[in-house]
Amino acid sequence: MSDLTARFRKLWDEIAPIGRDAGSGGYLRYALTEPELLLRGWFRDQAEQRGMPIIEDGNGNLFAWWGDPDAGDAVLTGSHFDSVPHGGAYDGPLGIVSAFLAVDELRESGVTPARPLAVGAFVEEEGARFGVPCLGSRLLTGALPAERAAVLRDADGVSFAEALGHAPAGARPELWGRFRSFVELHVEQGRALADTVAPVAVASAIWPHGRWRFDFRGEGNHAGTTRMADRRDPMLTYAFTVLAANKEARLRGAYATVGRVSVEPNATNAIPSRVTGWLDARAAEPEILTGLVEAVHDKAVERARRDGTAVTLTEESATPLVAFDGGLADRLAALLDAPVLPTGAGHDAGVLAGHLPTAMLFVRNPTGVSHSPAESATDADCAAGVAALARVLAELTC
Repeated sequence: MSDLTARFRKLWDEIAPIGRDAGSGGYLRYALTEPELLLRGWFRDQAEQRGMPIIEDGNGNLFAWWGDPDAGDAVLTGSHFDSVPHGGAYDGPLGIVSAFLAVDELRESGVTPARPLAVGAFVEEEGARFGVPCLGSRLLTGALPAERAAVLRDADGVSFAEALGHAPAGARPELWGRFRSFVELHVEQGRALADTVAPVAVASAIWPHGRWRFDFRGEGNHAGTTRMADRRDPMLTYAFTVLAANKEARLRGAYATVGRVSVEPNATNAIPSRVTGWLDARAAEPEILTGLVEAVHDKAVERARRDGTAVTLTEESATPLVAFDGGLADRLAALLDAPVLPTGAGHDAGVLAGHLPTAMLFVRNPTGVSHSPAESATDADCAAGVAALARVLAELTC
């Protein structure tokens, strides 16, 4: 085991137990809940150990600085701590652990950056608690109004402002304007690298993607006394829509997932009065994504007419095609002699790419599984990711 691999494992073991569910083996690290707050405390401790002062942006995002924060022209790296329900260990935290270790690598090699370097921890990247992914980076850059974010509520009715402890600050151009570039290291979400000798890749683009809420309304009634012919059952319309989404995505080479549903009154012996389902849709091109969502909606409306129900569609979030800065991606791929891959997963990097040159590094995932306890990366590959990130940061801060 190399020295860097051992140091990665030591630091990784400090956070590995936090928020882990004993039953599933996955993580419950929802934004601004106790496990994520513990991780934010760990972030502060790591920054303090390295003499890196922290700036909070008023939106829940944290930035630990090596160098003068007021100097401008800084390089930003980092990721997020929060998880999807019962998610994997690496999605998000790997980028933060690697960033601190990369700072250590630079210092130990005698590198003194010519411009400031910051390690960031973004809040609510997954959107698992308040429903909007990349919430922190959207607030920071002004992509989401602070007033809208403040009233977002979790399943228990707690608002984002209440969880944060104050109203979010919203856009902070004077803060993100200090950065000249952003590099996010992330575990690979797929297995394009699994059968290659490359432990690290560079991202080329993020597919356009978004979340849409389908609300199906019908007539609640008794399951044992209502004739089948007399029913106005929104569950039937919902079920048909899920199948339609699967079919339409396959026809277009796109992705469609309905992984969340809410039913009222949610009783075994009652016909539902309302069903709400959330569609996650992704495609390689914007027009393909638009066509997919429109087709699913049209099928749902037609089925609702036959079922005697009603359906409405609400866009909750949408991210356009993000082509990472070509010059920066090519530069890093050449520097690392690494392959270049697209991704269908969303990231804070996709939000920041609209405001400053941005790149992503992927660390090989042998299972290819993500958002699941089966998500994986070897310590040796993670150490290779740290070394690659250190080289990139040395290059960008010189």
